[in-house]
Amino acid sequence: MHLFHTPVSARLLRLLAVGAVSGAALTACAPVVDVTPAKDSANAACAPMMVALPDAIGEAKLRKTNSQGTAAWGDPSLVILRCGVNVPGPTTDRCVSVNGVDWVIKEGSPVWTLTTFGREPATEILLDPDKISSATVLADLAASAAKIKSNRGCVGQEELQNLPPTS
Repeated sequence: MHLFHTPVSARLLRLLAVGAVSGAALTACAPVVDVTPAKDSANAACAPMMVALPDAIGEAKLRKTNSQGTAAWGDPSLVILRCGVNVPGPTTDRCVSVNGVDWVIKEGSPVWTLTTFGREPATEILLDPDKISSATVLADLAASAAKIKSNRGCVGQEELQNLPPTS
């Protein structure tokens, strides 16, 4: 009986060693992305969105990050997501609605910041629109972002003009 267990154990150890080396080689190709978490990244409301994130945005594949409530796509990273950022208040910044999710857009150079509007906690996306389409990113992330309940939406100039006068 002892002779039977030794070869099986040795074979099992070799298989485990090969698996560990293979796993290390795979993770070496795509290092973990260093993302600073948002102040409220541990908010439980982020969890349903985080587990529903897509495996890819366009051609950019989802990668591992080193902090809670964050995600990254592409190598190098083309899209960074952080859940738990400050909720934007009333703003004159451009706000767009994509598949039922409102986003406030701040155009920077080269990085744009897109933040969910009317959802608590808010989610922030950082991207360079010259490297990946903001329309693709927002469309691909809409279903995930919608997992955080909306409590208000963007209003435009037309809606503001139709508000009843305040006394």
